Amino acid sequence: MTELRQRVVHESDGRPEAEDKGEDIRSETLSDLPRVTQLESEVETKTDGETASDSESRAEPAPIATSDDTPEVFNRALSKLSSRWKNWWVRGILTLAMIAFFFIIIYLGPMVLMMIVMCVQIKCFHEIITIGYNVYHSYDLPWFRTLSWYFLLCVNYFFYGETVTDYFFTLVQREEPLRILSKYHRFISFALYLTGFCMFVLSLVKKHYRLQFYMFGWTHVTLLIVVTQSHLIIHNLFEGMIWFIVPISCVICNDIMAYMFGFFFGRTPLIKLSPKKTWEGFIGGFFATVVFGLLLSYLMSGYRCFICPVEFNNDTNSFTVDCEPSDLFRLQEYNIPLVIQSVVGWKTVRMYPFQIHSIALSTFASLIGPFGGFFASGFKRAFKIKDFANTIPGHGGIMDRFDCQYLMATFVNVYIASFIRGPNPSKLIQQFLTLRPDQQLHIFNTLKAHLIDKGMLTASTEDQGAS
Repeated sequence: MTELRQRVVHESDGRPEAEDKGEDIRSETLSDLPRVTQLESEVETKTDGETASDSESRAEPAPIATSDDTPEVFNRALSKLSSRWKNWWVRGILTLAMIAFFFIIIYLGPMVLMMIVMCVQIKCFHEIITIGYNVYHSYDLPWFRTLSWYFLLCVNYFFYGETVTDYFFTLVQREEPLRILSKYHRFISFALYLTGFCMFVLSLVKKHYRLQFYMFGWTHVTLLIVVTQSHLIIHNLFEGMIWFIVPISCVICNDIMAYMFGFFFGRTPLIKLSPKKTWEGFIGGFFATVVFGLLLSYLMSGYRCFICPVEFNNDTNSFTVDCEPSDLFRLQEYNIPLVIQSVVGWKTVRMYPFQIHSIALSTFASLIGPFGGFFASGFKRAFKIKDFANTIPGHGGIMDRFDCQYLMATFVNVYIASFIRGPNPSKLIQQFLTLRPDQQLHIFNTLKAHLIDKGMLTASTEDQGAS
């Protein structure tokens, strides 16, 4: 027995190979136990209707593959250049082509501009929705794209229905179907949205609850960013084409000049979201854009086709841009500050008041506008994509070109409402004429009493008017 015990102790001290392997397996199993327990706890904490697909949806989305979208003709012509200079030439050539296209649509008039804005809006919406669909395509969400486009239709009907009623008031009142649609416009809009809301609720599937609500929010945020901003662009256009062209041109100028200054002089990184952006490009783009805004405003302020509000002529059923220029577009003389007088040698300068407003527009386009691009860069980094699409070689998708424009459109609309626009007498008269005769008479008597109190209308004048 003593010998046997010694043998067992000796064998245990020697740790035979089989026992070593067994202990290794047990140690690995024990080391994996916390991870297994954690996975089991995650499974146990899942609520009813939340399955593995919902857990996977919270994981970081897989990157979407991107390819070289440079046209083959450019690849052959620029094959001897480095990738840096090749990209420079591709971007430069296509930028000139887009500027030429911009001049063409301006020449074609406000109606074509509005159609182009609508097309750009639809394309931007498509690019953002497609990203969501591609990232979560494996989950096969029911009705996701159908409902997204339906909500786009509803929101456009609401916004542009309001615009048609506002700017085409006489035409709407002249046609009976349009008058009915105008009268019940908001109720119809709400009914359409409510239908889409009910369709979304009916499309909910037990395995995809959380992901479907993610996509519901995705669609609505996209509508807020794209449709609302494009609607504001249309409103700016109706105030006069100069309020449309100058802000858009300032953003384009800033984008080009910031790229040029950054390409040739850029050394200091600006923001981590966009590693290629530099302080040199940011500052150089700012000064170049302010000068560009002043020059462009001076050139455009002398032409009525740019400065007059866009109005609909009911007699010809077409848009007109003819008016008497306001004080905003009449040359005035301004005193130059003493500090600047010593440098330029001038005491006064003649300029349009709109040029002063253009400084505010170009400053926003240079200092705040790029944050729309930074926001888009953060969005693309979140989903590990280079561009929203490959519509424009070297530039990405349409949304890549209009990420700053939408932010600029909101600022211009707020700026006009705060500092420029006043009551429009023609629109007030149009609304006055749609009232009942007793309501019109009440407003007339109220206005007459107000003018008499102000001393602008006397009793004798009233009697003469009555006779």
